[in-house]
Amino acid sequence: MLDDPKLDVRFPATGHVPVDGLLGELGGGLDVGDERVREFLAAFGRRLLRPALARRHPELGSLGFFLRPSELARTVEGLGTEHVRVPRGLVFHIPPANVDTVFVYSWALSALMGNRNVVRLSPRSGAVAEVILETLHEALTGADPVIAATQRIVSYGRSDGITAALSAACDLRVVWGGDVTVGELRRHPLAPHARDLVFPDRSSFAVVRAAAWLCAPRAARVTVAEGFVTDTYWFDQAACSSPRTVFWVGAEGDCDAARADFCEHVARVVAVRGWGVDAAMAVEKRVSTYGLAADGLAESVEFRGNALANVTLAAAAAAPRRWLGAGTFAHARLGSLAELVPLVERRDQTMTHFGFGGDELRELARGLAGRGVDRMVPVGSALSFHRVWDGFDLPAEFTRLVTVIR
Repeated sequence: MLDDPKLDVRFPATGHVPVDGLLGELGGGLDVGDERVREFLAAFGRRLLRPALARRHPELGSLGFFLRPSELARTVEGLGTEHVRVPRGLVFHIPPANVDTVFVYSWALSALMGNRNVVRLSPRSGAVAEVILETLHEALTGADPVIAATQRIVSYGRSDGITAALSAACDLRVVWGGDVTVGELRRHPLAPHARDLVFPDRSSFAVVRAAAWLCAPRAARVTVAEGFVTDTYWFDQAACSSPRTVFWVGAEGDCDAARADFCEHVARVVAVRGWGVDAAMAVEKRVSTYGLAADGLAESVEFRGNALANVTLAAAAAAPRRWLGAGTFAHARLGSLAELVPLVERRDQTMTHFGFGGDELRELARGLAGRGVDRMVPVGSALSFHRVWDGFDLPAEFTRLVTVIR
């Protein structure tokens, strides 16, 4: 018997229903790349790109850009194969509470692949999640009825019974939110044919060639600083792809000069954009950074108000993977890009970069040989979602292949 038999269906809004009722009412009939889903997602994306909304929540502008018709078409066209692709079935998504937009990317790609979906939205989700739900309901007006019949966004508190029932019923379980969350959810068995697609704890860093920074025009440095602030402050630096350490590559003098100039530019961008940190977060940052110093991992700590803290690491190998508080950046020097290879760990996800060529980056990727780093993107693109995430081609993961031989 379920310990909490009812959940709140937020989209389409139907109120509290029992989990078996939810599963029983989910229809089917979608194909991979279904035109009805494409039309709905495009209409949703256009609403997210409305100037007033995008200015208030710029992360929704990025989401709307991801859902533009040309990108949806490119995603479907990229699945070409001699096999027949079919939907995987029922997909159960468990996104994190601290990044409100991530569930839309996962759900949208799964829906585009023709799946029925149930998304569990945490009761702790923020204001942006509410805006997303409102916009989804707007887009539902005039949409084909198949959308309302096949897609559900629900909310419920901690309930092993509901989670177990949804896990047992799904064909694919998509888990975001860290090692602990993944471990807890794996206690709930899947059907023998089903499997998990998990996104556990990850950390990210930035790499800057010092000489390239010093030679860049002022306008270019301003643009990179603005991109770096976007990468780190949108989700309080808690997003898995937000850099926490900046590695400076080059001679010691160049690195010192470039780092000082970079930090000045970042400080100005933070001040202009009005990013602030509350008192509790400021205390958290001081405890974390002084803790690094007490452990001998940091040579110096510099605070610029509550919003920005820079830590000089005693050695590049001391780069912290844990979150130190919003707007806290560790800095270390490397003589060459190749020195990163022994420092990278499997949990390292995104490397944002400035000043390096494509051949250098590809050589580094080959040198890492799967040790870590799933994404290498320019500074300013850390939060730009792509169909390939954490090394997984998500549209492919959301489908099955049927072999047809004549």
